[in-house]
Amino acid sequence: MNAPHPGATERAEETRPAQRVPVGELVFALLMLALGAFALIGAFSIHVPVGVKVGPTIFPIFVSIVLLGSAVAVLVSVLRGNRAELEEGEDIDPDAKTDWLTLAKIVGAVVAHLLLIDLIGWAPAAALLFGIVAWSLGARRWWLAFIIGLALSLVVQVVFGGLMGLSLPWGPALGWLGGMF
Repeated sequence: MNAPHPGATERAEETRPAQRVPVGELVFALLMLALGAFALIGAFSIHVPVGVKVGPTIFPIFVSIVLLGSAVAVLVSVLRGNRAELEEGEDIDPDAKTDWLTLAKIVGAVVAHLLLIDLIGWAPAAALLFGIVAWSLGARRWWLAFIIGLALSLVVQVVFGGLMGLSLPWGPALGWLGGMF
C-alpha cells in the first residue's frame, strides 16, 4: 500500500489559492434582485384604464421578470462557486485610480438633467446631458457632442413624445413643435 508522504497535504494546501468570498458578485446579484422587485412593484402600481386588455404595464412587468430571472441566475451561479475571471485585456490598468472629478461631472450632469427637464424641456436637457458626459469623458470636439446630443434628443422627443404620445415635456423652446402632434 502506498502511504502518503508526510507533509504532502500541507504543501498542497499552501500552494492552493485561498477561496475568496465573492462580495462584489454577491452585492451585484442582490442589487439586481432589489431593482427587479422594485420595478415589479412599480409596474403593478401603474394606473391602467378600465377595459384595456394590453395596458402600459406589459413592458415593465416583462423587464422586471427578466431582471429578476437574471438576478436569480447570477446569485445561484455565484453561490455554486462560479467566479468571474479577471479580463486580461491590454486596455485594463488594475493600478489606475478612480477619476473622481470625471465621476462628479457626470453625476452633476445627471442631476442637472433631472432639474432642467421641466424648465427647458426634455430634448434640450438631454442634449446638455449628452454633451456634458461626452466632454467629461474627454471628447475632443465637445461642441460636436452637444450638436449630436441635440439631434438625437430631438429624434427621441418627436418619436416618443410626439408620435407615441409619451409624456416628455417639450419646454418653452420646442413648445411650437409639440403643437404639431
